[in-house]
This record gives sequence, structure tokens and C-alpha cells, in this order.
Amino acid sequence: MKAYVDRWKAVAEIEQQEAASASIDLRWQQLNAVVGLAIGLGILKADPSEQEGYLRWGELRNTGIGNYPKP
Repeated sequence: MKAYVDRWKAVAEIEQQEAASASIDLRWQQLNAVVGLAIGLGILKADPSEQEGYLRWGELRNTGIGNYPKP
């Protein structure tokens, strides 16, 4: 039993190290995935005013006004 517990402690330590070294980009993707899942499950409701902002930003980006590359 002790060996079993020790293995899971080692796994938890490795996961903690990986989480601490994750890039901002990866963390942002993970956050977006969790929020998207919550909205899809109905746990979190999308804010309509926020959605309008995203749509408007997409329109501006597509016209080249922001000079940002398309994803």
C-alpha cells in the first residue's frame, strides 16, 4: 500500500512541476477550453455584451485595421 501511495505522490509532484513550467499561451488555451466546456454544459452563461465585443474585434481584425495577423 505504501508503494502505491508513494507512486501517486510522485505523479502529483511531476504534474505540479509541469503546471508551474507551462507557458502563458498553454494556460490561456486551457482556460478557454474550460470556459467553453462550462458554457457548453450550461454551467456558465455567455455574456451577450462580451460576445458582441468578440464579434466586433473579429470584424476589425478581418479588415486589417488592427494590423494583427489572422489566427
